[in-house]
Amino acid sequence: MIKKVSHIGVGVENLEEARSFFKENFALASSDRENFGELIFSFIPTEGTHIELLQSTKPDGQIAKFIEKRGEGIHHISLEVDDIQAELDRLKGKGIKLINEKPYRNAHNEWVAFIHPKSTYGVLIELIQSKE
Repeated sequence: MIKKVSHIGVGVENLEEARSFFKENFALASSDRENFGELIFSFIPTEGTHIELLQSTKPDGQIAKFIEKRGEGIHHISLEVDDIQAELDRLKGKGIKLINEKPYRNAHNEWVAFIHPKSTYGVLIELIQSKE
């Protein structure tokens, strides 16, 4: 079952500039910069959800490719779920195209998996199950 929107991922070319922009213009402070695989990222907490700023550390990384193709902007919407594997199985059973049929652990040790944007009106959807 979908519980809520966990966060909205935004692909940026320069993480520090983006963090400064949100701080200076919206008074929204971000979390410390983190690394995971080919990404550096930071979360901006807002009431009920977060904005995740994502920068690639490689010119051929996923976020770099996204920005090259579409420009900076919304990369994905993350939906928090109770049971990620049950959701993946349910969606697959309905014929929805999955990028990940099995979840994997993210930088915060939460389970995540992605749904292909071809099945979701062009929006990359991430499912996330917290550590609870």
